[in-house]
Amino acid sequence: MAPASTRPTSRDVARAAGVSQAAVSLVLGDKWRGRVAEATAERVRRAASELGYRPNLAARNLRLGHTRTVLLVVPALTTEFFAGVYTGAARVAAEHGFGVVLYPSPEGVGPARNPFASAQAALDGVIASSMAADALTAIRGEALPLVMLDSDPEGSLGAATVNLDIADGVRQVAGHLLGLGHRRFLHLAADVPSWTFEVRARELAARVGAAPGGSVRTVRAPISIEDARAATEAALAAAGPRPTALVCDDDKLAAGAYKALRRLGLRVPDDMSVTGLDDLALATAIDPELTTVRLDAELFGERGMRALLAVLDGRTPEGGDIPVELVVRGSTGPPRAS
Repeated sequence: MAPASTRPTSRDVARAAGVSQAAVSLVLGDKWRGRVAEATAERVRRAASELGYRPNLAARNLRLGHTRTVLLVVPALTTEFFAGVYTGAARVAAEHGFGVVLYPSPEGVGPARNPFASAQAALDGVIASSMAADALTAIRGEALPLVMLDSDPEGSLGAATVNLDIADGVRQVAGHLLGLGHRRFLHLAADVPSWTFEVRARELAARVGAAPGGSVRTVRAPISIEDARAATEAALAAAGPRPTALVCDDDKLAAGAYKALRRLGLRVPDDMSVTGLDDLALATAIDPELTTVRLDAELFGERGMRALLAVLDGRTPEGGDIPVELVVRGSTGPPRAS
């Protein structure tokens, strides 16, 4: 062990592990794969841990010309989903000696202001969750690598795009409700101009429209409980046959729909089946508990950070959408017989 008064150096780690300082640099800089044996890399990590070695990141960053800092831009911090995205991204970043700065854009999906005097000087890259790519021009200019989460892969300006399989989630919801016998649907859609909500509307209409007698009526509301309540009440007051299933773009919208149904004297699921999407803690706080689509927010953040690290390293990021899962609870059941 190095004396308590002396900070361990990379030379100390190399001596303890029986390797060169170059090997230590490769391993602790996470650039060892294909250049250092896995057993050697483990020996270096163990020696560094036992010695209490911490790299001088400031000196290394100055030498490499990097800040090892990533900006994660989200529309807002009003939902736990984005907290999960940050948690996953920060966990992977820490494993590679990076830090993540969380920036909630006050303009939502609109143009985001540059939170730094010079983002290009302060950052190595940007991860943007549920944001329009052109909303980030002020932050990244033309210089910073960008990974888009929850974004149209065909129109993305990012170097990589990582998505949850939202389309399949909506197909699972529609299939579940159609299987119960529902044919008249009300879609409580998020009043947000975003690719992910366009996908939800398109997939629901396609799946229900393909079923004999299936129909979907759409109403929009901002993502808040009170706005969802008002929109649901107005929709159900309209003339015509009442829908038997209410599909909500978000669990918070579903909670607002619950309030509207209760005020109208309708019971869930006896008079109206209700579904959400996200599987927030709210989904099991309401009664009956909500049938919804579970999205793994932390895995989403992890994949986003790994994609950015791959871009920074000149590698091709992992492809394929992240699977989602329908969680069936008490808010759905067969429609009441006419």
